[in-house]
Amino acid sequence: MIAIIDDDVAVREATRSLLNSLGYITAMFASAEEFLLSYNRGETSCIISDVQMPGMSGLALQQRLIADQQRIPIIFITGFPNDDVRERALSAGAQGFLTKPYTEQSLISNIESALQARSKSA
Repeated sequence: MIAIIDDDVAVREATRSLLNSLGYITAMFASAEEFLLSYNRGETSCIISDVQMPGMSGLALQQRLIADQQRIPIIFITGFPNDDVRERALSAGAQGFLTKPYTEQSLISNIESALQARSKSA
């Protein structure tokens, strides 16, 4: 299952529609906190998360998962690119970091890489 975490409902819906059309099972969350409280957390193979959200940010979510020893590949998306944030995310193990608007192919490539990396580490 791929978790889509974004406070923008249009982004969540568009991403879900694309991934479902490719045969992926998805779950949508309006916040990092909502994801952390969900039963889907343990079934998640990959996370697509916005960086900046009200409440817990995508980077804070990444740090929480690391602290909880959950190594779920994360692909970050952002409308506000920042080299320092990008470097922090990638150095902490993010699988990808995409700037909105990104191409469908770049998202798909990142997902495929994330799922391959996860299957190798399992």
